[in-house]
Amino acid sequence: MGCTALVLGLTGTTSAQAQARDLGRQTLGTNDGWGSYGTGTTGGAAADAAHVYTVTDWAGFKAALADGGSAPKIIRVRGTIRADEPGCASFAVPGYDFATYLKTYDPAVWGRTKNLDGEPADSPEGLRRASAAHQASYVEANVPANTTIIGIGKDAGFQGANLMIKGVDNVIVRNLRFQSALDCFPQWDPTDTAVGNWNSEYDDVTIYGGTHVWMDHNTFTDGDHPDSSLPSYYGRIYEQHDGEMDIVKGSDLITASWNVFADHDKTTLIGNSDGAATAAIDRGHLRVTLHHNLYTNVLERAPRVRFGKVDSYDNHFVVGGADYVYSYGVGMESQIVAEHNAFTLPDGVKAGTILKKWKEAPITADDNYVNGEPVDLIAVHNAQVPSETLQSGAGWTPTLRTKVDPAQAVPGIVDHCAGAGHLR
Repeated sequence: MGCTALVLGLTGTTSAQAQARDLGRQTLGTNDGWGSYGTGTTGGAAADAAHVYTVTDWAGFKAALADGGSAPKIIRVRGTIRADEPGCASFAVPGYDFATYLKTYDPAVWGRTKNLDGEPADSPEGLRRASAAHQASYVEANVPANTTIIGIGKDAGFQGANLMIKGVDNVIVRNLRFQSALDCFPQWDPTDTAVGNWNSEYDDVTIYGGTHVWMDHNTFTDGDHPDSSLPSYYGRIYEQHDGEMDIVKGSDLITASWNVFADHDKTTLIGNSDGAATAAIDRGHLRVTLHHNLYTNVLERAPRVRFGKVDSYDNHFVVGGADYVYSYGVGMESQIVAEHNAFTLPDGVKAGTILKKWKEAPITADDNYVNGEPVDLIAVHNAQVPSETLQSGAGWTPTLRTKVDPAQAVPGIVDHCAGAGHLR
């Protein structure tokens, strides 16, 4: 059975209905995850003819976003839109020199006890900050409320862009291929871990205080710049990627369905800090549903959760190898329900690694299958990592679900139907 027929059978939609519908005007279905709660998620479905755009380049895309403010709009993306064509050199401010940066902040010179936040504007770090700001102003695109962004055909998407769904309500993003933005100016933090770290900006999609968002049938990869291609400095990988889809700063009522997250390290962060100021924003928010997504060769944060009520069901996790860290990160006051998921693990990766405990927070993890067999993820975790004992029972029961597929059937369904190019 093909993907189209399979999805139609699951949803009860007839072939005639599928052919007649305008995908740009589709809205999130009733009870389809947290995004359907309350007023639901309709994006730009109500757009008039003057606010329907077809774009083929970055300038045209940004112009379409800006036109009409928050009036309902549909933006159809044709082909691959590149936000990285100017190149890193074009973003650097006069005086910035990476060799000088490396020499100045070499741990043998600078040490590892003080970060670079206090460095003045004319210092190598100050010039790096200014260069980073130039890049951000170009590669970040702010999505307004009441917007649908949808790819036309099988090859539509963005390379090197960061879509910002910041402080707005009612956004739909579908059928797009995202190749991760490459941060030209990562910051060295000597105090991040005992040996320091390079920290980067730019997710493919950042939901920052956004509400009622539907991310559907998208594909996220590192494209031409996988982590394996990145150099190392000071003994640490020069990390130029951030997340693929991060959900932070009081964002709420999100459904992410039928997406592919591939070949990436830190994939999805839900809640970005344990701190008191962040907690005041995030408590009672960060309600997210993740269903029928394919996570293939992602190393961690699938997702890592703080504070949120996260419902994750009918997803397939295909673990690549020894670099794998974990899938579900159990963080501060998180309430994760992980049910009916399938995990495909290679030899040498144990099922107890699937869960990772950061803070004391009970989790519900029922009816999950590993390599075709039912596995109690909490029990195997506690046996494998007794120093990080997890408690069962997230304290809530999801009700906003459409058809729930048996975990045994999930690989066959998700692998064939998730991602860009499979939306019909």
